[in-house]
Amino acid sequence: MKFFCVSDNSDTITGFRLAGVDGVLAADRREVQAAVTGAMAKPEIGILLITEKLAAMCPDLIYDLRLKHTATLVVEIPDRHGTGRREDFITGYVRDAIGIKL
Repeated sequence: MKFFCVSDNSDTITGFRLAGVDGVLAADRREVQAAVTGAMAKPEIGILLITEKLAAMCPDLIYDLRLKHTATLVVEIPDRHGTGRREDFITGYVRDAIGIKL
């Protein structure tokens, strides 16, 4: 099982390559879709890492991959500038999932 990273930042790709993770740069929606579908076609890719900014460019594709490709885990990661999620992301997620306010 291998990791694969799709990022809009060369620093992120370089960091992952230093750790032995292959990856590709993407700048627009078309490049993101090509990179993600290419990675998902490879059976040795077990975890696909994609920056939050790129995942936001094509949420329908990411959602579809999470539903249909059970052999590959799709993980959204923050880029070097930090996360785009709000501070109470996890508590909001729990509240929405089970209906309990923490």
